[in-house]
Amino acid sequence: MEAATVLDACGIAYVFRFIRVMVQGGVEIGFDTTTTSKTVQQTVKGAISLLMKMRFIPEQEIDKVTTPKGYTITGLDEMEYQGFSSSLIKGILSSYRKIQ
Repeated sequence: MEAATVLDACGIAYVFRFIRVMVQGGVEIGFDTTTTSKTVQQTVKGAISLLMKMRFIPEQEIDKVTTPKGYTITGLDEMEYQGFSSSLIKGILSSYRKIQ
């Protein structure tokens, strides 16, 4: 039950944090907050819609929009270099340890 709580209840906050950071990045590259918020919301909605239609295989969907030497792979590589995936996993594990 604890693991489900971390993924389901805490997970909402994790997703909201991701969205907030996407909006901050949008502002950094020149969009106003309102436009960025709407764009990010539609992006997240579209991504979830794709995953639900495609049997939830995120890596396959990532591969479809990632071209060699392109903008997407450059951004993804930098995020991984900065610890994106490992920090998310560490956050989930920290919440899980706390709830036990």
